[in-house]
Amino acid sequence: MLEFLTLLAREAAPVEFERPLLAARQSGAPASELAAIDEIKIAALRVRELLERRRRREEELSALYDTASDLAGLRDLDAVLRAIVHRARTLLGADVSYMTLDDPERGDTYMRITDGSVAASFQSLRLPAGAGLGGLVAVSGTPYSTAAYGKDPRFHHTQEIDSGVRDEGLVAILGVPLLLGSTVIGVLFAANRTERPFAREEVALLASLAAHAAIAIDTARLLTETQAALAELSAANEVIQAHSASVERAAAAHDRMTALVLRGGGVEDVAADLVDILDGLLLVLDAQGRTLATAASPSVLSSSSPADVDLAAAVAASRAEGRSVQRGDAYVAAVAAGADNLGALVFHPTKPLEGADQRILERAAQITALLLLFRRTVAEAEGQVRGELLDDLIAGPLRDEEALRSRAARLGVTLDQPHVVVAAADQASGGLRQRALSWARTFAATRGGLAAGRDGRIALLLPGADPAAAARTVAKELGRALSRPVTAGGAGPASSPAAVAGAFHEADSCATALLALGRVGDGASHTELGYVGLLLGDRRDVPAFVHAAAGPVIDYDARRGTALLKTLEAYFAAGGSLARAAESLHVHVNTVTQRLDRIGHLLGPDWQTPSRALDLQLALRLHRLQGPLSA
Repeated sequence: MLEFLTLLAREAAPVEFERPLLAARQSGAPASELAAIDEIKIAALRVRELLERRRRREEELSALYDTASDLAGLRDLDAVLRAIVHRARTLLGADVSYMTLDDPERGDTYMRITDGSVAASFQSLRLPAGAGLGGLVAVSGTPYSTAAYGKDPRFHHTQEIDSGVRDEGLVAILGVPLLLGSTVIGVLFAANRTERPFAREEVALLASLAAHAAIAIDTARLLTETQAALAELSAANEVIQAHSASVERAAAAHDRMTALVLRGGGVEDVAADLVDILDGLLLVLDAQGRTLATAASPSVLSSSSPADVDLAAAVAASRAEGRSVQRGDAYVAAVAAGADNLGALVFHPTKPLEGADQRILERAAQITALLLLFRRTVAEAEGQVRGELLDDLIAGPLRDEEALRSRAARLGVTLDQPHVVVAAADQASGGLRQRALSWARTFAATRGGLAAGRDGRIALLLPGADPAAAARTVAKELGRALSRPVTAGGAGPASSPAAVAGAFHEADSCATALLALGRVGDGASHTELGYVGLLLGDRRDVPAFVHAAAGPVIDYDARRGTALLKTLEAYFAAGGSLARAAESLHVHVNTVTQRLDRIGHLLGPDWQTPSRALDLQLALRLHRLQGPLSA
């Protein structure tokens, strides 16, 4: 009796309720005892069925409550309808659920939402009036179901509908109407790819969900109509007022921006002046789409982020037309100097701009271009100085470390703090290589580091103690900037001027090794190259290699007192044979299998691939030299 209660408590599968009876038979229990156990089993299964039915009812009520909550906060009709269709599929245990809506203009119905569908022909299906199961539901306003649609003569079959149903593999279909009063506006379906009847409770549940869907559609329609009416009423008044004020703003803007340039203002000042004149939110972006400055008028400081804009297309259109362009609620003005693209101004006004207001935005873009050109000139000069310092650190020998420290301090770099060195390998030449170097200088300067071109590599000295992470970041970001794969090796940390040269050579050899291993576009340090990194690295960090290859297993054995390391050694020694490994360990084959499964969870599913297996075997041997394996 207690065992059946335990099974009920943990919601065991029905088949598990046979185990106590089987156990009693195997133990030779008398027939009377077996009969009593069987009666208890039957009673327990009935209780389980009752609990399952109540759980399912709770799920259905919860789904209906969630749907009602969606309607109360309706913002996105598609999201609400998708949720309803998905809940229908989940609660009815159906393979596919979908919704069709009437198209008054064409006089038929079309697929609005599908869930679980895989056939494109089914998802784009349109149903003529009165055709198929859905047509019968729409005409009669009554739910219909069929256990085998293809064989059911009650429905008007058409080639297009039957073909779509076959493509999707549907057999059993249930459809209920979406009713607004007495008008059917669509049908909600649940379908299976095997024959099955639909219970009365399932029909009622689907009908409840369909009622919520109809309410959502009608609510969205009313909201749309109300919003459109309000917008039309306010638009006329806003246009009249905006036109009269735009001329005055244009004159004031011209005077303010001219004065700004004369007093040595920056890009941030241009942005602040613009939103002071034109109410809204302004983003000043560079050529890569990164934000250089943001300004917002007081009325929009608490607003959410602006909607995404296809910046590349908008900037291209602005340059081609020679003026700002509108994209949605945003206005984009290219910031350019001749053929040189310097970035863009993306302005989200609180109200649509008049023609004169757009001229103000374009004037601001011109001023921004002048300021960015000046900033670029200053940045290139500073980048050259930073590059020369890093080149001197790498070239060696260092004759005057204090002088190097003093030069670095003037650039905001403290050489006695931990830095990592990254060597980025890229075969670019000419303008593309210059772009890579310019990117590296900017990237390093914004992080308090240095960058230079060195021996066909882009060298970076960056604050930090994780060379692998820095190498991956450089490879990813520089590759994105160049639109081509870039491979980067990392080394360090270096905490003195004298350590920089060695770290660069180690990072350079790591980048070369990555290329030789076919890992183009990757970033790593020697500790992530397995035995290759161990051989190439200057410091021969054996503990780090062992931990990288087998650390999770070593730690697991240390915490649990298990023998996973010993099992690994036996498995490799047996050439991957489970039987021979079990024999050498004096355990059952199943024990070896279970231990290897645990190792797979710790190391990842690819631990037996040739490259990882080689690293793992070498790590086991090195760990054995450091101390005995767990018994």
